[in-house]
Amino acid sequence: MEDQNPGSAWTLERARASHFTDEKQPAPPGVVSFVGIDKGPPTLPFRLSPLALLTFASIVILSCGGSANSSSPSSSPGAGGATTQATARSSGNGGQALSTVDLVARLRPSVVHIQADTAVGTGLIIDTEGHVVTNNHVITGGGSDPATDITVTTSDGRDHASQIVGRDVPTDLAVLKIQADNLQGVELGESSKAQVGEPVVAMGHALNLPGGPTVTTGVVSAVNREIDEEGINIPDAIQTDAAINPGNSGGPLANSRGQVIGITTAVIRGNAEGIGLAISIDSAKPIIDELISTGQVNRGFLGINIASVDSFAAVSCGVQEDNGVLIAGVQNGSPAANAGLRACDVLTRVGESDINNTGDLFRALTRHRAGETVTVNYVRGGESQSAELRLG
Repeated sequence: MEDQNPGSAWTLERARASHFTDEKQPAPPGVVSFVGIDKGPPTLPFRLSPLALLTFASIVILSCGGSANSSSPSSSPGAGGATTQATARSSGNGGQALSTVDLVARLRPSVVHIQADTAVGTGLIIDTEGHVVTNNHVITGGGSDPATDITVTTSDGRDHASQIVGRDVPTDLAVLKIQADNLQGVELGESSKAQVGEPVVAMGHALNLPGGPTVTTGVVSAVNREIDEEGINIPDAIQTDAAINPGNSGGPLANSRGQVIGITTAVIRGNAEGIGLAISIDSAKPIIDELISTGQVNRGFLGINIASVDSFAAVSCGVQEDNGVLIAGVQNGSPAANAGLRACDVLTRVGESDINNTGDLFRALTRHRAGETVTVNYVRGGESQSAELRLG
């Protein structure tokens, strides 16, 4: 793909699952090509920070192509008959590291195959009530609307019809629910405790290969990565070199104790190797909880278009700040407009939350609800100012 903006040097490709075919198209420069996988809608520009120093590449949202008529993957040996356990169950090993074989055996009953029309992905059972977490792009096939027929196959090979409990486009998360007995919820860890260099395991239905999910190993390569593009903001992403491929979307990234610390979501291709990204479980937990409780995430609304303070827009505004979020535009009649905010202002604080980057702003707005009045701090022309506004 021809780079449209040498300052950001990244494109986001939403890989929509389709059927396998013998036709093979050459990949444009910087874009990965998988035989038989429909690349879906046109690519969208986005920033991936702090990876901006890396060379041209593309990031692929990892839903996988598979025939709509293909059979569900067979279950792994011994996967059936799992005993019911709660999500936050004890690791049962005193917190000691597990062998990869034992770790996989522990995770396997909670990892499911998801077929959403022609799209294929992975999901995680998080409780005994049948809630399944996956990526929003899995259930939409990379499009905007969810599939009409979403089948969840558990590790014992049973197919279950599912209903959508809720989905959140900005964080690329979705929660499904199935009705089944003997479900085992995965143990959720704390991604804030993840250390660079610690071993991790990824598991998912890569390329919809038969015979159960694919397991790969690696390390935590970096933390606090951020995927930020129009419509999607995933803060605090975990970077790993554990191989992940289309079909892994929605699957676990687990530490050596068998605790899920991330949800595998994307991989960077092009002039880059071994760069996979997972939504940190600490970022995902409050979104998942709200989706289960209300079916949606009710964020405060400012009514602004934003950019990073090191973007071309910030340069054109003459911004000198190293931290904050640039207001690139203000919608007429929005809370921001009513409070007097303008394009080229730099937001530095919302309520009690410091705003150093777009991820901070995203998290701050998630903490506040529509109708709340908050104080916003911003910089205009080098001078610090503040304003009260009522979130929409």
